[in-house]
Amino acid sequence: MAINVAALAALYHDDAINHQVTQEPIEGRVAIRAMFAREFAQAEMVCIIENLFEDGDWAVLEWRDPLGLRGCGFFQIRDGKIAFQRGYWDKLSFLRLHGLPIQKD
Repeated sequence: MAINVAALAALYHDDAINHQVTQEPIEGRVAIRAMFAREFAQAEMVCIIENLFEDGDWAVLEWRDPLGLRGCGFFQIRDGKIAFQRGYWDKLSFLRLHGLPIQKD
């Protein structure tokens, strides 16, 4: 399945921040688009929505993927676009499930 990273990145504000807690925060739509392009080229990532909660400018998404990984994300919306995102998931499980190398720090 091909992911349209341009369409995905268009959901974000120009100055948005995407912080997946397993990595450093990515700032700006251009950098977020580059991150999506790089990461979707490495592995097929599918998020099946389990729960979605919304309260004002905030939304919380609980997800799973077909391989068994689970996670959640917090989104702050401003003017109909994502201004801030923070994602929580197990990076070690993700790497193992996709057969990717485990980086040692």
